[in-house]
Amino acid sequence: MAHDPHSHSHASADDEYLNTPGGAGHEHTDANVWMIVQFAIWLVGSAVIVHIGMYVMFRVFADQREAKAPAEFPLAVGQEQRLPAGPRLQRFPVNEIYEFRTGENERLNSYGWIDRNAGTVHIPIADAMRMTLERGLPARPQTAPPDGDVAPGMMPQDSSSGRTLERRRE
Repeated sequence: MAHDPHSHSHASADDEYLNTPGGAGHEHTDANVWMIVQFAIWLVGSAVIVHIGMYVMFRVFADQREAKAPAEFPLAVGQEQRLPAGPRLQRFPVNEIYEFRTGENERLNSYGWIDRNAGTVHIPIADAMRMTLERGLPARPQTAPPDGDVAPGMMPQDSSSGRTLERRRE
């Protein structure tokens, strides 16, 4: 049986593309390159137009903001500049903490009045600690527990929630 060149049956799928009808050098199912180039040109052109438009709008808005006079508040007209209620932002926090610490150290290491009418003074902390060691801390006097109370050495424990313990019989 002879092979008919006009027959539409092929031995394999690849045989279909060996001889193209009309002697064309490429397939007609390929992508259209000119359409892709046109799309790229339109894409770049529209991106440039959008960026120019954004720049123009930014300049317009910036000029409007700069041209606008500062807003005046009707209640504040004719009054001195008042600071808002605190807390406010610190202008120089390093300087303020330095001044605060200096004032604290000065108060801790100097003598001065707290309330002159009541006779209350503050003394340097080193002197206060020395005087506390010399005089001792105040304490309540030890008294014998009344009957039915906790015996000496029988203290409530943390886990007892304040309940007293009974002494074990030995």
